[in-house]
Amino acid sequence: MHARFIVSSVVAVATLISPGVSIAQTWDSAGLPQSAFGPSQTPSAPAPRRDLSGIWDAGSAGISGPGHVASPFTAWSEEKLTEMKPGNGPRAVTEQFINDPLNTLCDPAGFPRNVLYEFRPTQIVQTPNQVLILYLYERRWRVIWTDGRPLPKDPDPRWYGYSVGRWEDDYTLVVQTIGMDERTWLDNAGNPHSFDLRVEERYRRVNMDRLELTVTIDDPTAYTKPWTPRTSLPLKLMPPDTDLREWICAPSEAAAYRAVVDAQNDLATEKK
Repeated sequence: MHARFIVSSVVAVATLISPGVSIAQTWDSAGLPQSAFGPSQTPSAPAPRRDLSGIWDAGSAGISGPGHVASPFTAWSEEKLTEMKPGNGPRAVTEQFINDPLNTLCDPAGFPRNVLYEFRPTQIVQTPNQVLILYLYERRWRVIWTDGRPLPKDPDPRWYGYSVGRWEDDYTLVVQTIGMDERTWLDNAGNPHSFDLRVEERYRRVNMDRLELTVTIDDPTAYTKPWTPRTSLPLKLMPPDTDLREWICAPSEAAAYRAVVDAQNDLATEKK
């Protein structure tokens, strides 16, 4: 294995596992300045009709963070929260107590966590009856059906749910997703969700270079009312030849990293 690959992999796993490390430090959005994600200073071409295709990046606004402030919890959620030990957010615990399945088991982040935490450069591809979203983070993809089908009445649980979309107008795609596996966490702060979770995404193409994403959570089992953790998150169109590299949590590399951390902890204990 090439040394450069080993270093890259260890950095990736370390930032996946350690809550104190910000991955934003190791990814520079292909060199784009953060001003590129604010209001455009120069006129952009008009948005094409019913077309979201391209490589999009939200910059640091789409990455890490301590988690999201949830709508008031139900009694069901309050009980679930006693089991969840996140490494970030208001209920963060120290590393030895974290039980985040993404960090400890390299389980998939799942949806909508993958758009609420570590929402890195993402490619959208359209076919006549689908919108495909290809995520750099974890090297995952989602299928959004746009052929007019309804959501299934009793879907089997999936890591990334079952999604259908419709065009609200020529520039706004509205996506409904259900059937998310309860093993996944809602976000990095360990907010829970039930199988009743329904997520609405609104992708609004403002112009040729800018796409905005709004995400609304509706889970009556877990929360007393719907809430919106992402509101008009701006995404910048990247050059078409942008190369999206891998960012994967590999169990073997996670184990190697944890062995290093355990050795450092043991050494620190001996010095006390």
